[in-house]
Amino acid sequence: IFEARKPQGMEHFYGLLHAIKNRFVIRFSYQKFWEDEFSQRVTEPYSLKEFKGRWYALAKDHKDNTIKTFGLDRISELEITKNKFEPAKNFDANKLFRNCFGIICPEDSKPEEIILGFDSVQGKYIKSFPLHESQQLIKDDEDEVRIKLKLCITFDFLMELLSYGELLKVISPAKLRKEIRKAYFNALSQYAKVV
Repeated sequence: IFEARKPQGMEHFYGLLHAIKNRFVIRFSYQKFWEDEFSQRVTEPYSLKEFKGRWYALAKDHKDNTIKTFGLDRISELEITKNKFEPAKNFDANKLFRNCFGIICPEDSKPEEIILGFDSVQGKYIKSFPLHESQQLIKDDEDEVRIKLKLCITFDFLMELLSYGELLKVISPAKLRKEIRKAYFNALSQYAKVV
């Protein structure tokens, strides 16, 4: 039984795959969720990436010659041109995302050592489906499963950690503990007047 909900933008998938394989420049309209206006993009598509059921195109934007991530659900008016491109020789999508969780890869961020503790039941899930390829088990007993990761702290990773609620305790680094704490306080404040 497959998930009944489907992400938008999948109608572009095979066209983008065709453009990637054949190295065709593409044009499309793009609307970021936090902006009201569409922008016109001309890009060189390099790869497709899936994260949490959504698909993203990794493409070099002609506007600033930077490789960016474009959500397929925000693309419209896709046009595959007949113009060919030569991909950057040093581009490696796997290497780009090696130290990241999700689709955000900050250029100036260095991976950090992160230690997380889970209750013993949630820990079984974390062991059977690791959060990241760098995951190492450092404690496993009846009280706690503790893991170590090495990755960049991004919004995607923060949202993943928040999804575990009371089943997770961030051990280190301290700045991540503070971010999680702040997010919980902000969430709790939305219910302060609820009786």
